[in-house]
Amino acid sequence: TLADGTKVEAVTLTNSHGISARIMTLGATLQSLIVPDKAGRRDDVVLGYDTAAEYLARPNFFGASIGRYANRIAKGKFTLDGKTYTLETNDGPNHLHGGAKGFDKRMWKIMAVTNGPESSVVLQYVSADGEEGYPGKLSVLATYSLNEKNELTIEYSATTDKPTIVNLTNHSFFNLAGLKAMRDTMDEKLTINASRYTPIDATSIPLPGPARNVAGTVFDFRKATAIGARIRDGRDAQIRIAKGYDHNYVIDGPAGTLRPGARVEDPYSGRVMNMLVT
Repeated sequence: TLADGTKVEAVTLTNSHGISARIMTLGATLQSLIVPDKAGRRDDVVLGYDTAAEYLARPNFFGASIGRYANRIAKGKFTLDGKTYTLETNDGPNHLHGGAKGFDKRMWKIMAVTNGPESSVVLQYVSADGEEGYPGKLSVLATYSLNEKNELTIEYSATTDKPTIVNLTNHSFFNLAGLKAMRDTMDEKLTINASRYTPIDATSIPLPGPARNVAGTVFDFRKATAIGARIRDGRDAQIRIAKGYDHNYVIDGPAGTLRPGARVEDPYSGRVMNMLVT
Protein backbone atom coordinates (compact mmCIF):
# COMPACT_ATOMS: atom_id res chain seq x y z
CA THR A 1 0.00 0.00 0.00
CA LEU A 2 1.36 3.42 -0.99
CA ALA A 3 1.24 6.47 1.28
CA ASP A 4 -1.98 7.70 -0.37
CA GLY A 5 -3.70 4.36 0.29
CA THR A 6 -3.32 3.00 -3.24
CA LYS A 7 -3.10 -0.78 -3.29
CA VAL A 8 -0.22 -2.37 -5.20
CA GLU A 9 -0.61 -5.95 -6.38
CA ALA A 10 2.05 -8.44 -7.45
CA VAL A 11 2.04 -11.68 -9.40
CA THR A 12 4.79 -14.31 -9.16
CA LEU A 13 5.44 -16.58 -12.14
CA THR A 14 7.33 -19.82 -11.43
CA ASN A 15 8.58 -22.90 -13.25
CA SER A 16 9.77 -26.32 -12.11
CA HIS A 17 13.47 -25.37 -12.36
CA GLY A 18 13.45 -22.97 -9.42
CA ILE A 19 13.05 -19.76 -11.42
CA SER A 20 10.50 -17.19 -10.32
CA ALA A 21 9.67 -13.71 -11.61
CA ARG A 22 7.71 -11.22 -9.49
CA ILE A 23 5.84 -8.49 -11.37
CA MET A 24 4.03 -5.67 -9.60
CA THR A 25 1.32 -3.33 -10.84
CA LEU A 26 3.28 -0.17 -10.00
CA GLY A 27 5.06 0.50 -13.28
CA ALA A 28 4.38 -3.04 -14.57
CA THR A 29 7.74 -3.67 -12.90
CA LEU A 30 9.87 -6.80 -12.77
CA GLN A 31 10.58 -6.54 -9.04
CA SER A 32 12.64 -9.72 -8.71
CA LEU A 33 13.95 -12.61 -10.79
CA ILE A 34 15.09 -15.56 -8.71
CA VAL A 35 17.47 -17.94 -10.52
CA PRO A 36 19.52 -20.90 -9.17
CA ASP A 37 23.30 -20.90 -9.56
CA LYS A 38 25.38 -23.93 -10.64
CA ALA A 39 25.04 -25.40 -7.11
CA GLY A 40 21.29 -24.86 -7.01
CA ARG A 41 21.43 -21.84 -4.71
CA ARG A 42 18.64 -19.41 -5.60
CA ASP A 43 19.19 -15.67 -5.65
CA ASP A 44 17.73 -12.49 -7.13
CA VAL A 45 19.53 -11.37 -10.31
CA VAL A 46 17.75 -8.04 -10.93
CA LEU A 47 18.04 -4.86 -8.90
CA GLY A 48 14.93 -3.69 -7.08
CA TYR A 49 13.41 -2.56 -3.82
CA ASP A 50 11.60 -4.60 -1.18
CA THR A 51 8.60 -2.27 -1.00
CA ALA A 52 6.57 -0.49 -3.66
CA ALA A 53 6.90 2.85 -1.87
CA GLU A 54 10.66 2.85 -2.38
CA TYR A 55 10.20 2.84 -6.16
CA LEU A 56 8.56 6.27 -5.87
CA ALA A 57 10.79 7.62 -3.09
CA ARG A 58 14.06 6.66 -4.82
CA PRO A 59 13.24 6.26 -8.51
CA ASN A 60 15.90 4.48 -10.56
CA PHE A 61 13.63 2.77 -13.12
CA PHE A 62 14.56 -0.63 -11.62
CA GLY A 63 12.76 -3.26 -13.70
CA ALA A 64 10.07 -0.81 -14.80
CA SER A 65 8.06 -0.58 -17.99
CA ILE A 66 9.17 2.66 -19.63
CA GLY A 67 6.90 4.90 -21.69
CA ARG A 68 5.42 6.71 -23.37
CA TYR A 69 8.88 7.09 -24.90
CA ALA A 70 12.00 5.34 -23.59
CA ASN A 71 15.35 7.14 -23.59
CA ARG A 72 15.81 10.82 -24.35
CA ILE A 73 14.05 13.31 -26.60
CA ALA A 74 16.34 16.24 -27.38
CA LYS A 75 15.25 19.53 -25.81
CA GLY A 76 11.90 17.93 -24.98
CA LYS A 77 10.46 18.64 -28.41
CA PHE A 78 9.25 16.56 -31.33
CA THR A 79 7.27 17.32 -34.49
CA LEU A 80 4.45 15.10 -35.74
CA ASP A 81 2.30 15.82 -38.79
CA GLY A 82 3.61 19.37 -38.87
CA LYS A 83 2.83 20.16 -35.23
CA THR A 84 5.53 20.63 -32.60
CA TYR A 85 4.93 19.16 -29.15
CA THR A 86 6.77 20.36 -26.06
CA LEU A 87 7.48 17.90 -23.24
CA GLU A 88 8.93 18.31 -19.78
CA THR A 89 12.74 18.43 -19.64
CA ASN A 90 13.47 16.15 -16.70
CA ASP A 91 17.05 15.18 -17.63
CA GLY A 92 19.06 18.35 -18.08
CA PRO A 93 17.89 19.93 -21.35
CA ASN A 94 16.16 16.72 -22.48
CA HIS A 95 13.03 14.69 -21.86
CA LEU A 96 13.73 11.24 -20.37
CA HIS A 97 11.66 8.04 -20.10
CA GLY A 98 8.25 9.64 -20.55
CA GLY A 99 8.67 12.51 -18.10
CA ALA A 100 8.50 13.03 -14.36
CA LYS A 101 5.52 10.69 -14.10
CA GLY A 102 6.08 8.21 -16.90
CA PHE A 103 4.62 4.72 -17.13
CA ASP A 104 7.09 3.51 -14.48
CA LYS A 105 5.24 5.57 -11.83
CA ARG A 106 1.71 4.71 -12.95
CA MET A 107 -0.58 2.02 -11.60
CA TRP A 108 -1.25 -0.72 -14.13
CA LYS A 109 -4.21 -3.10 -14.03
CA ILE A 110 -3.89 -6.88 -14.07
CA MET A 111 -5.98 -8.11 -17.01
CA ALA A 112 -5.18 -11.83 -16.99
CA VAL A 113 -3.11 -14.44 -15.17
CA THR A 114 -2.39 -17.82 -16.74
CA ASN A 115 -1.04 -20.95 -15.05
CA GLY A 116 0.58 -23.95 -16.71
CA PRO A 117 3.81 -24.85 -18.55
CA GLU A 118 3.98 -21.20 -19.63
CA SER A 119 2.67 -18.99 -16.84
CA SER A 120 1.94 -15.37 -17.66
CA VAL A 121 0.45 -12.10 -16.52
CA VAL A 122 -1.00 -9.34 -18.70
CA LEU A 123 -1.11 -5.77 -17.38
CA GLN A 124 -2.73 -2.71 -18.92
CA TYR A 125 -2.25 1.02 -18.61
CA VAL A 126 -4.31 3.63 -20.45
CA SER A 127 -2.49 6.91 -20.97
CA ALA A 128 -4.82 9.88 -21.49
CA ASP A 129 -4.59 12.22 -24.45
CA GLY A 130 -2.14 14.97 -23.45
CA GLU A 131 -0.60 13.06 -20.53
CA GLU A 132 2.98 14.32 -20.02
CA GLY A 133 2.49 16.35 -23.22
CA TYR A 134 1.97 13.42 -25.63
CA PRO A 135 -0.94 13.42 -28.10
CA GLY A 136 -3.51 10.65 -28.31
CA LYS A 137 -5.09 8.24 -25.87
CA LEU A 138 -2.74 5.26 -25.69
CA SER A 139 -3.75 1.83 -24.39
CA VAL A 140 -0.71 -0.27 -23.49
CA LEU A 141 -0.41 -3.97 -22.67
CA ALA A 142 2.62 -5.53 -20.98
CA THR A 143 2.81 -9.33 -21.00
CA TYR A 144 5.32 -11.26 -18.88
CA SER A 145 5.58 -15.02 -19.40
CA LEU A 146 7.86 -17.74 -18.01
CA ASN A 147 8.15 -21.25 -19.46
CA GLU A 148 9.84 -24.56 -18.69
CA LYS A 149 12.77 -23.68 -20.99
CA ASN A 150 13.78 -20.99 -18.48
CA GLU A 151 12.70 -18.29 -20.92
CA LEU A 152 11.28 -15.06 -19.53
CA THR A 153 9.48 -13.14 -22.26
CA ILE A 154 8.41 -9.50 -22.03
CA GLU A 155 6.12 -8.24 -24.78
CA TYR A 156 4.60 -4.79 -25.22
CA SER A 157 1.80 -3.65 -27.51
CA ALA A 158 -0.10 -0.38 -27.80
CA THR A 159 -3.04 1.16 -29.65
CA THR A 160 -3.86 4.85 -30.04
CA ASP A 161 -6.86 6.89 -31.15
CA LYS A 162 -4.74 9.43 -33.06
CA PRO A 163 -1.14 9.77 -34.29
CA THR A 164 1.45 9.77 -31.53
CA ILE A 165 4.95 8.53 -30.81
CA VAL A 166 5.67 5.49 -28.67
CA ASN A 167 8.82 3.60 -27.69
CA LEU A 168 8.32 1.01 -24.92
CA THR A 169 10.92 -1.05 -23.09
CA ASN A 170 11.73 -2.82 -19.85
CA HIS A 171 14.44 -1.18 -17.73
CA SER A 172 15.84 -4.07 -15.66
CA PHE A 173 19.36 -3.95 -14.26
CA PHE A 174 20.86 -7.46 -14.18
CA ASN A 175 23.60 -8.81 -11.94
CA LEU A 176 23.98 -12.55 -12.47
CA ALA A 177 26.13 -12.89 -9.36
CA GLY A 178 22.95 -12.43 -7.34
CA LEU A 179 22.03 -10.13 -4.50
CA LYS A 180 23.59 -12.27 -1.77
CA ALA A 181 26.99 -12.48 -3.49
CA MET A 182 27.70 -8.76 -3.01
CA ARG A 183 29.76 -8.61 -6.22
CA ASP A 184 29.50 -6.08 -9.02
CA THR A 185 29.20 -7.03 -12.70
CA MET A 186 32.69 -6.04 -13.84
CA ASP A 187 33.95 -9.65 -14.14
CA GLU A 188 30.88 -10.91 -15.96
CA LYS A 189 31.53 -11.80 -19.61
CA LEU A 190 29.40 -9.86 -22.09
CA THR A 191 28.73 -10.58 -25.75
CA ILE A 192 26.69 -8.13 -27.84
CA ASN A 193 25.58 -9.13 -31.32
CA ALA A 194 26.21 -5.67 -32.77
CA SER A 195 28.71 -4.31 -35.27
CA ARG A 196 27.64 -0.69 -34.73
CA TYR A 197 26.67 1.68 -31.94
CA THR A 198 25.38 5.26 -31.78
CA PRO A 199 27.79 7.85 -30.35
CA ILE A 200 26.32 10.56 -28.12
CA ASP A 201 26.84 14.22 -27.28
CA ALA A 202 27.46 15.64 -23.82
CA THR A 203 23.75 15.34 -22.92
CA SER A 204 23.48 11.71 -24.15
CA ILE A 205 21.64 12.57 -27.38
CA PRO A 206 22.81 10.51 -30.41
CA LEU A 207 25.06 12.49 -32.74
CA PRO A 208 23.95 13.18 -36.32
CA GLY A 209 25.19 10.82 -38.98
CA PRO A 210 25.51 7.06 -39.29
CA ALA A 211 26.16 4.67 -36.43
CA ARG A 212 29.84 3.94 -35.81
CA ASN A 213 31.56 0.62 -36.24
CA VAL A 214 32.62 -1.06 -33.01
CA ALA A 215 35.67 -2.72 -34.60
CA GLY A 216 38.87 -1.63 -32.90
CA THR A 217 37.06 0.29 -30.15
CA VAL A 218 36.17 -0.30 -26.50
CA PHE A 219 32.59 -0.87 -27.68
CA ASP A 220 33.41 -4.14 -29.43
CA PHE A 221 31.73 -6.95 -27.51
CA ARG A 222 31.21 -9.27 -30.46
CA LYS A 223 33.44 -11.73 -28.58
CA ALA A 224 32.87 -12.43 -24.89
CA THR A 225 34.71 -9.77 -22.87
CA ALA A 226 34.63 -8.83 -19.20
CA ILE A 227 32.34 -5.82 -18.78
CA GLY A 228 34.97 -3.97 -16.77
CA ALA A 229 37.94 -4.76 -19.00
CA ARG A 230 37.87 -1.40 -20.84
CA ILE A 231 35.21 0.63 -19.04
CA ARG A 232 37.75 3.06 -17.58
CA ASP A 233 39.68 3.61 -20.80
CA GLY A 234 40.09 7.37 -20.62
CA ARG A 235 41.45 7.52 -24.17
CA ASP A 236 37.97 7.02 -25.63
CA ALA A 237 35.97 10.26 -25.74
CA GLN A 238 32.64 8.40 -25.69
CA ILE A 239 33.58 6.53 -22.53
CA ARG A 240 34.56 9.84 -20.91
CA ILE A 241 31.26 11.49 -21.88
CA ALA A 242 29.07 8.69 -20.54
CA LYS A 243 31.39 7.72 -17.65
CA GLY A 244 31.23 4.17 -19.01
CA TYR A 245 28.76 2.48 -21.33
CA ASP A 246 25.42 4.26 -21.79
CA HIS A 247 24.93 3.86 -25.52
CA ASN A 248 22.55 2.27 -27.98
CA TYR A 249 23.82 -0.76 -29.89
CA VAL A 250 22.45 -1.56 -33.35
CA ILE A 251 21.77 -5.29 -33.12
CA ASP A 252 22.85 -7.19 -36.25
CA GLY A 253 20.24 -8.98 -38.35
CA PRO A 254 16.90 -8.05 -39.91
CA ALA A 255 14.79 -5.78 -37.72
CA GLY A 256 11.49 -7.29 -36.64
CA THR A 257 12.84 -10.83 -36.43
CA LEU A 258 13.64 -12.53 -33.13
CA ARG A 259 17.43 -12.76 -32.98
CA PRO A 260 20.32 -12.85 -30.48
CA GLY A 261 20.96 -9.49 -28.86
CA ALA A 262 23.33 -10.17 -25.97
CA ARG A 263 24.75 -12.87 -23.71
CA VAL A 264 26.09 -12.49 -20.18
CA GLU A 265 28.02 -15.16 -18.26
CA ASP A 266 28.96 -14.97 -14.58
CA PRO A 267 32.12 -17.06 -14.08
CA TYR A 268 31.52 -17.61 -10.35
CA SER A 269 27.83 -18.50 -10.08
CA GLY A 270 27.66 -20.26 -13.45
CA ARG A 271 24.53 -18.30 -14.38
CA VAL A 272 24.18 -17.45 -18.06
CA MET A 273 21.60 -15.12 -19.64
CA ASN A 274 20.84 -14.96 -23.35
CA MET A 275 18.81 -11.94 -24.48
CA LEU A 276 16.84 -12.10 -27.70
CA VAL A 277 15.29 -9.02 -29.31
CA THR A 278 13.05 -8.19 -32.25
